[in-house]
Amino acid sequence: FAGLNGIEAYTVEAAGASGGVALRQGYMAVTSGLVDVALVVGVEKFTDLLGSPAEAGFSIPLDSDYEAIHGMTPSAQSALLMQRYLHDYHLGHEVFSGFPLIAHANGVGNPNAMYRKAISVETYNRSGMVCPPLNMFDVAPEADGAAALVLTRADLFPFAASPDATSHPLVRISGSSVVTDTLALHDRRDLLDLQAAHQSVENACRQAGIMPKDVDLFELYDSSSILAALSLEAAGFAERGKGWQMAQDGSCALNGKLPILTMGGMKARGNPGGAAGVYQAVEAVLQLRGEAGKNQIANARLALVQSLGGPGATAVTHVLERL
Repeated sequence: FAGLNGIEAYTVEAAGASGGVALRQGYMAVTSGLVDVALVVGVEKFTDLLGSPAEAGFSIPLDSDYEAIHGMTPSAQSALLMQRYLHDYHLGHEVFSGFPLIAHANGVGNPNAMYRKAISVETYNRSGMVCPPLNMFDVAPEADGAAALVLTRADLFPFAASPDATSHPLVRISGSSVVTDTLALHDRRDLLDLQAAHQSVENACRQAGIMPKDVDLFELYDSSSILAALSLEAAGFAERGKGWQMAQDGSCALNGKLPILTMGGMKARGNPGGAAGVYQAVEAVLQLRGEAGKNQIANARLALVQSLGGPGATAVTHVLERL
């Protein structure tokens, strides 16, 4: 359909991190000089499958011998992680309300969001349970969708030298890293420590020559509220057991010190599965170009983008910089 027959092309599989890993593959192909231009496309069509076949597909990122075979799903796994988090830090479930509230508030300003209506704390607390303690607003809805990015080098892109470049700013990938962890949760020393997410942020920021605190926004992976909190902690933005506070105290709002889910995230925009990482990068680019409309973050120059495959078994992080 794209009319690109005859060129090199392949599918990248890394569960929810697939889009982010595809972006890294395109980045490496261009920076190595192997290709001049790479097209990274994320496509997902969830509505082709319903019922048991869909549930089976969703369970692929889980350990087949000890988790999926017993009926475990990603939502059930996230529920267990949230339960452990609440137990270890002596918290009530309501502390996680900040993440869906931020997502839905930001979704209002995104014309491509699946849900464009803000919610209240009361709405969150009244919502039905999916897998206790995970409620309906703690889990991102599956969605069909597609997004694409074109990668090249500035010296090969005539537009870079054009006077119009100021109205269509270029964005550079300044840092890129993929790190893996054990697939099965029971093989990890600490269930609530996303080591791969931590290491990929550290690697990408080191490559970009920045510290995480230097970024103007963080497009994290919010397929569930617990993963959003653990991602903030793994990236070093919050202490262990306190990631949820940043979503509660305004730190992660559009006008906060670290905006997240700036176009609604997976909760309000929808979760396009393997395409999610491409969506995240596109939305970060819109922010850096000043093209995010009602959700624009003032003077955004650096963005951190992270996608997770499974329970953080694969973590891919990119630092994007406005030139």
